[in-house]
Amino acid sequence: MTLGALIDAGASLEKIREGIRSLGLGEVQIGVEEVHKCGFRAIQVSIEHPPEHAHRHLHHIEAMIDQAEAIRPAAKELARQIFTALGEAEAKVHGTTLKKVHFHEVGAIDSIADIVGTAIAMDDLGIEAIEASAVPTGCGSIEIAHGRVSVPAPATAELLRGIPIAPCDIDFELTTPTGAAILKATARRFGSLPSMTPESVGYGSGQKDLEGQANVLRVLIGECVETDPCWPVEYDRVTVLETNIDNTTAEDLAAATRQLMEAGAVDVYQTPCLMKKGRSGVLLTVLCGDGRAVELERLLFQATGTIGIRRHRVDRHKLPRREASRETTLGPVAGKECQLPDGNWRFAAEYEALRTIAESRNLSVHQVRLLIDSPSDRSTDV
Repeated sequence: MTLGALIDAGASLEKIREGIRSLGLGEVQIGVEEVHKCGFRAIQVSIEHPPEHAHRHLHHIEAMIDQAEAIRPAAKELARQIFTALGEAEAKVHGTTLKKVHFHEVGAIDSIADIVGTAIAMDDLGIEAIEASAVPTGCGSIEIAHGRVSVPAPATAELLRGIPIAPCDIDFELTTPTGAAILKATARRFGSLPSMTPESVGYGSGQKDLEGQANVLRVLIGECVETDPCWPVEYDRVTVLETNIDNTTAEDLAAATRQLMEAGAVDVYQTPCLMKKGRSGVLLTVLCGDGRAVELERLLFQATGTIGIRRHRVDRHKLPRREASRETTLGPVAGKECQLPDGNWRFAAEYEALRTIAESRNLSVHQVRLLIDSPSDRSTDV
């Protein structure tokens, strides 16, 4: 479906066919047909090949990609990234290593052609960044090489870790390991459509006819209206829980904040506000990652006087960060470094590390901070 949508959006079918022929998989034929699903036209791709029963390892597939002369380096790298994501997921669910894992369904010729063809198409279209909606997986069960499993299949579920899943009650596998791996390796952000000017739209059709819904995947290609940062930046999405409170003491709010952080909140903060009838209140805001919103919402209702909580999803841009330590005249200080837009790294000491040093030397935290920030210490970053 992804390959069909990209072809419909303008990717060169001849380049895709030529690239797949150069993999050395034998007589592989890529058929392209315009079909209708629930009244909507879409491109359906079919891949025909000689019968085979090979179970390939990752290094077998990578060797095919490396020796394919008709595939550009950028497309080769993207295809390797997709297969690596698949391999890591398969290794995790089967309790083995990336080197030892062997592919069943996704190691078959049609899946190799799907993935490599998609990488060729993305490279041909000059796609620089990919964003996607939340992923509908479907429900029910399917038969795979290891027997009957529930939807999403184990490898698909592993690949979708950290990716938002859309509710869906269709009794069918809507997202396969191949599709999940393409998203995992390429999509930088998930949610609503970004600000963009669409230049082409493509529709890729699945084989099955679904009742009451077109079984198609849509791709929109265009220019982003909002210019993304040109410096290193990480993307994610978080859930924001917020509530206005005027009937909880400051001490209880402090305790609730501690509980929320211990329960997995990304951040918790309070903003003074003026509520109805002139009452002073607090806007309590909680940021949390996927899977924590329900538990933190329950805790908010239990630990504060609120009777209503607003929630919404937001995008975040984050500077790359890493654990770090700085050697100072007071000894090593633990903290974090973040990479600034100019490429330099900025160090920030952890408060607990500063407090430990302060107590051991009978100093205030403020004095310790001044000492480790002195010019004589700044040259000893590690």
